[in-house]
Amino acid sequence: MARTRLTPERENELYTAVLDLLGEVGYEALTMDAVAARTRSSKATLYRQWGNKAELVVKALRNDKPVHLAEVDTGSLRGDFQAVLGRSDDCRMEKNSALLRGLSHAVHTNPDLRQALRDLLIEPEMTGLGKLLQRAVDRGEVRADNPALSYLPHMMVGAVVARELIEERPADREFLIDYAESVVFPALGV
Repeated sequence: MARTRLTPERENELYTAVLDLLGEVGYEALTMDAVAARTRSSKATLYRQWGNKAELVVKALRNDKPVHLAEVDTGSLRGDFQAVLGRSDDCRMEKNSALLRGLSHAVHTNPDLRQALRDLLIEPEMTGLGKLLQRAVDRGEVRADNPALSYLPHMMVGAVVARELIEERPADREFLIDYAESVVFPALGV
């Protein structure tokens, strides 16, 4: 079925409504009917544009990202990290962290959501991170055989999750910059 092209403004409006609803009711209770009502759309339009609820939710999350890792190239790994974190505001980071926590249960029970997250959010971010790290290797900032390279995603996700569990506070920009300086860069030999 052919997709009708939405304006970027309308698409952003729809994504914002989806994320608001997701925050209000959670993934399981979010329905295409509720999205249609909130956005003054038809369900047919939503299904034609996104196919299913999982794809719509994940694309809304992806759209809400202030920066995509593959686009960042300041000329140094430290600069790239600072640029990525500098484009994120603490309120958005806290909101997205809460949304992802809310999706964590649904991911385990909903294969469509898990696959959409992998295809539309995780894989593009991993590809972008790979490019960012490869540039650091090419510049000689990080040795290509450094074993920490393959664990960088685990380190960063772990930092976000652990901050909430240990300190009962969200991982904000200041924490993540300090974490990168104290843990990530030393592990990478930067």
